[in-house]
Amino acid sequence: MTTIATQAGYAPVNGLSMYYEIHGTGQPLILLHGGFGLTGMFGEVLPLLAQSRQVIAVDLQAHGRTADIDRPLRLELMGDDIAALIKHLGFEQADVMGYSMGGGAALRTAIQHPTLVRKLVVVSVPFKRDGWYPEMVAGMSQMSAAAAEFMRDTPMYRSYIAVAPDPEHFPVLCDKMGDMLRRDYDWSSEVAALKMPTMIVCGDADGLPPAHAAQFFELLGGGKRDAGWDGAGMSNSRLAILPATTHYNSFSSPALAASVTPFLDAPMPQAK
Repeated sequence: MTTIATQAGYAPVNGLSMYYEIHGTGQPLILLHGGFGLTGMFGEVLPLLAQSRQVIAVDLQAHGRTADIDRPLRLELMGDDIAALIKHLGFEQADVMGYSMGGGAALRTAIQHPTLVRKLVVVSVPFKRDGWYPEMVAGMSQMSAAAAEFMRDTPMYRSYIAVAPDPEHFPVLCDKMGDMLRRDYDWSSEVAALKMPTMIVCGDADGLPPAHAAQFFELLGGGKRDAGWDGAGMSNSRLAILPATTHYNSFSSPALAASVTPFLDAPMPQAK
């Protein structure tokens, strides 16, 4: 299953010429890829999501067709970029969904620009750096331009050089990614203050333990008590642990679309 983009273009946001493509019609959903990824990495998930909404897939700074600029890679800056994109496209609000690095960017968009985000979906990313397994943190700490040579045989590199405005920029991207990945963060207090309906998704064999996803869910008000026969005690947040799913296939799993779609389709909850 594939969908043809009904519109594609470049949005001038915060000094970037940000590439985006639109699939489907209906309620807008901004879809954000992971590190070293691009719009196409979601595979069959994108067309499944686009069956019932307008999906705006984005290439973040220095990724895919979006050229790099003279600033560091930071999730906080990406959050500002997505907010500017939402405004550029003329939406009062949009749903925002991201995987891994894109999940961090989606989360920062919601934290920094809560009035622009109707619903939030965060896939395969922790709310604090030490939420990752220690081996993940160790791997992130080693990322630098020196890693570029070892990545030349990977699908991520092949996807990059196929569309990047400057394929020779890849070592710089690796350096900038390493600089970002080594930064410590703990956004627990900011997560706890979020008001929009939010869904946390991770695989049962992800780069973070399911227990961390459950903590994330609890910060959002979920998992506090029995919801009751009528569901009156249910929070506005949702949690999905995808079975037999790793950090390296959660973004392309049909189970991801199947889990997220009912949450996105549900009516907005009444203000309490």
